Amino acid sequence: MTDPTALLIAELAAAGSDAVSRGLVVASGGNLSARLLDRDAFIVTAAGTRLDRLGPEDFSLVGLDGRVIGGSPVPSSEWKLHWRTYQARPDVNAVIHLHPQTAVVLDALGYEVRLLTLDHVMYLRRVVRIPFFHNGSDELAAASADASRDCDAVILANHGCSTLGDTVAMAYRRALSLEEAAQNTFRCIQLGDLGTTFPEDALTGVHHP
Repeated sequence: MTDPTALLIAELAAAGSDAVSRGLVVASGGNLSARLLDRDAFIVTAAGTRLDRLGPEDFSLVGLDGRVIGGSPVPSSEWKLHWRTYQARPDVNAVIHLHPQTAVVLDALGYEVRLLTLDHVMYLRRVVRIPFFHNGSDELAAASADASRDCDAVILANHGCSTLGDTVAMAYRRALSLEEAAQNTFRCIQLGDLGTTFPEDALTGVHHP
């Protein structure tokens, strides 16, 4: 029988490698996690790991009570963001934290990331931003988790994003959709358009995955 934890690690490693190749994070930035469905715990990338070089030794096992119970003894500095999100959203099984530059820059300049396409509306639904809090802080973890109660994509001001899903694949897909929406928003701004979004009268017919 295939080890479910090993499968989750493989999925997270694939997502991390792809994120680095797309420039969504550099060096040891960003962190990834997945909930273990057979126990009250989650795996999260360890401190200092590079997302394009992840192996089984690069993960910490953290209980939903906040204790490190296995794997690397030093989880990512952002482990609390993942922990608080799993507490706030029992339906979420994966959290992807990256540093997508277009989304971060637009937000820093005061522009809202607009959802323009059907995919953006389907997979993101809505995007919430929170103000700047220092990385690894209790304030950042609490604010991001609270924002995630009603959305699956959170922009962390001057920092990055947190995207959620019931699977690793869905959480990562939302990260990709967020940056694509930001890039499309930037193109609209370049063309002088400051208001176009997905047609509001079509929203009621969109079914979210």
